[in-house]
Amino acid sequence: MSSKAERRAAREAIAAYHEAELAKLVERVGEAIDAFRSGQLDALEVDRVLFQYSRAAKELWKFCDLGSIELTASLINRDEPSVDWWDRGAPRRR
Repeated sequence: MSSKAERRAAREAIAAYHEAELAKLVERVGEAIDAFRSGQLDALEVDRVLFQYSRAAKELWKFCDLGSIELTASLINRDEPSVDWWDRGAPRRR
């Protein structure tokens, strides 16, 4: 059983990770909208980006809400390559 301080630290680590990773996903959306405004992408292409963002954000949220905050925090703190949430949100190919 972990102490209150350890659980609070784990919650803070998860919240910081979630916000940082979500910011990366939102940045992709911003780039797509800028590309649309400059004529580099059409509305359908931006819609695909928005769809992938939605899926990726849901995958990130599910990961951050695994249940055991200690387990999730330990997964975040590992020195392994980070998860590419954008890639996780990619539509499945048929």
